[in-house]
Amino acid sequence: MRIAVAREADPAEDRVAATAETVKKMKALGAEVAVEPGAGLKSGIPDAEFTAAGASVSADAVTGADVVLRVRRPAASELARYKKGALVIAIMDPYGNESALKAMADAGVTAFAMELMPRITRAQSMDVLSSQANLAGYRAVIDGAAEYGRALPMMMTAAGTVPAAKVFVMGAGVAGLQAIATARRLGAIVTATDVRPAAKEQVESLGAKFIAVEDDEFRQAETAAGYAKEMSKEYQTKQAALVAEHVKKQDIVITTALIPGRPAPRLISKEMVASMRPGSVIVDLALERGGNTELAKPGEVVETGGVKIVGHLNMAGRIAASASSLYAKNLVAFLEILIDKANKALAVKWDDEIVKATALTRDGAIVHPSFAPKSAA
Repeated sequence: MRIAVAREADPAEDRVAATAETVKKMKALGAEVAVEPGAGLKSGIPDAEFTAAGASVSADAVTGADVVLRVRRPAASELARYKKGALVIAIMDPYGNESALKAMADAGVTAFAMELMPRITRAQSMDVLSSQANLAGYRAVIDGAAEYGRALPMMMTAAGTVPAAKVFVMGAGVAGLQAIATARRLGAIVTATDVRPAAKEQVESLGAKFIAVEDDEFRQAETAAGYAKEMSKEYQTKQAALVAEHVKKQDIVITTALIPGRPAPRLISKEMVASMRPGSVIVDLALERGGNTELAKPGEVVETGGVKIVGHLNMAGRIAASASSLYAKNLVAFLEILIDKANKALAVKWDDEIVKATALTRDGAIVHPSFAPKSAA
């Protein structure tokens, strides 16, 4: 059983799919591990660390590999080097990328999308969305603080007092909660909002104030399964007015709202941007799906009316060493359910709910029901 760790072709991707620690774990599972040269350099892992952990480093690492580990899905040009039937495990970004899925199916590889991991207890250690969003939320605050021209904590000095910055986090998922915690640790006054009533307790447990129109409709806005219900137009209007008024007074706003398979919801209008004080900063974590902020540009920091809008892509990749460490552990946890530990060989259980939820292509076809062509579904 040969496992290859690919070097990312995208120059904007600094993460790597393995670390020296996870190479040792893969070796313990009975695998021969091969790494492409320079795969870990941008994450601070030289080739020598991989070889010291027991991996080989070679330009043909993926040739003949039974499993290929990656951060991003392979480009069509890379697939020619993969053997038919190889398991390719990565963050596949399948929504709206039908041609890329077809290319993997046509190449005969078995592709697994780590971001489709089901939210069940058994899969928690494999949850790449959580591990990477956690770091993205942290980095959003750091980037916001770097662009903000003042200190975040209140400082009392002989020369006078510096007031604490006001930080507003929109969305209290994994990224939002980490952003709240980070901003609080840096001494900011933090508020947050979310469409789910259950988020209020989580926000307040981190020392932030929850902002929402808390009427009867809001208190009943969650299903028994914990999902948000569709709110009435009247409630949406009231909530939007409250948020717009609140945004005016903020120094840093961080938006984190993403909906799988759909464009990111628009949270900040150009009128709201214009209402903010010069020197304020917006950090938009949803630019890869269109963004939460009107006027934001992917991969750029734009300034309008003195307000900076930070649109960095791949926010977790901006702290590549930490992101790679967590992502590599997610991959090993997933690999453990694909390998027969007694025989030290691949043994994919195709009826396993985790396997079914993440498998995109198999035997030359797109097999995931959400992405398979309608004629085949």
